[in-house]
Amino acid sequence: MNPALRYDWTSLTGLALVALAIVSVVLMAAWWRGGLRRKSRPQRVAALAGLTLFLCFDLVVFGAYTRLSDSGLGCPDWPGCYATSSPVAAARHIASAQALAPDGPVTEKKAWIEMIHRYFAGALGILIALLLAAAIAARERRSLVLIGLTLAWYIGQAFFGALTVTWKLYPAIVTGHLLGGIGLLALLSVQVNPRVDETRLPARDRWALGLAALALLLQIALGGWVSTNYAVLACTGFPQCNGQWWPAMNWSEGFTFARELGRRADGQPIAMTALVAIQWTHRLFAVAFVAAMGWLVARLWTHGPAARRRAVIIGALVVIQLATGLSNVVLGWPLLAALAHTAGAAALVICIGFEVAAVLRNRILSS
Repeated sequence: MNPALRYDWTSLTGLALVALAIVSVVLMAAWWRGGLRRKSRPQRVAALAGLTLFLCFDLVVFGAYTRLSDSGLGCPDWPGCYATSSPVAAARHIASAQALAPDGPVTEKKAWIEMIHRYFAGALGILIALLLAAAIAARERRSLVLIGLTLAWYIGQAFFGALTVTWKLYPAIVTGHLLGGIGLLALLSVQVNPRVDETRLPARDRWALGLAALALLLQIALGGWVSTNYAVLACTGFPQCNGQWWPAMNWSEGFTFARELGRRADGQPIAMTALVAIQWTHRLFAVAFVAAMGWLVARLWTHGPAARRRAVIIGALVVIQLATGLSNVVLGWPLLAALAHTAGAAALVICIGFEVAAVLRNRILSS
């Protein structure tokens, strides 16, 4: 495709209409079936934040499916598909590309997967803008700054989404796009949770929460780097890697960020030892991640029945992450396990976001 055609804005109107249709259906269901019309203005802001968080979670998981099904380049331009708003209108271009490479990046199925991802991404942006408007109408001053930051973050995320396509799945860009989605989840989860604890957490519990949040972020970043470099199967077997406790690894090559997919910085094919280094680092840090999460679960367990329920949820999600991560290795990276691994990480982000929100809210109320 001509590089000059990588960005074509003529499809933007059609994309916006599809996104508006999705938002309209969601809001009508929430208005009539979800009781949104009977809520006060502040309650509507919280309800809208919940809807937006739900859509963002779905979008993160579907984004993983887009990547895992090799559909990221199903439409090789942005924001539309061959300068149109749907694969139907681009059918001739898709058929030509598919005829040249039947198993290539552009097929009818992959184009639909990519465009559905873009439709729901557009719907998410509209919901965030409506959330900001609702906060202004409700005069929720404390929420305005956070929602404004969320909208700005979304715009940056859209920018990374465009680069993901036009830079041909450049690993650093794809990983940044993944982390951007996780950041959106975190920002929205902080806005949703209405819980206020009766007692203020002691300093060591806040340290446990902060350490767990940091470990989760780093482990997600490492997992994203594994996925975007297709290094999941670089280590076979468990707990050893390729029959060794310390396999041969090329750290500098594996963690060189300024390079194309499957290539070194000089353009040569990346060595298997580099992929092993990426995978093994993710495995090693999983130990620190589990320890940090375990400390948080133990601290929550000391704060009564409600906190214990949250501790059980977080602990269960950590166990699921370990199980799905192991399944990816021993079962040859099945799609269902890979999607569950992403969904588990996203759910952990929401849970940690809820805990952070409660701490921040308690500080505001006690000040």
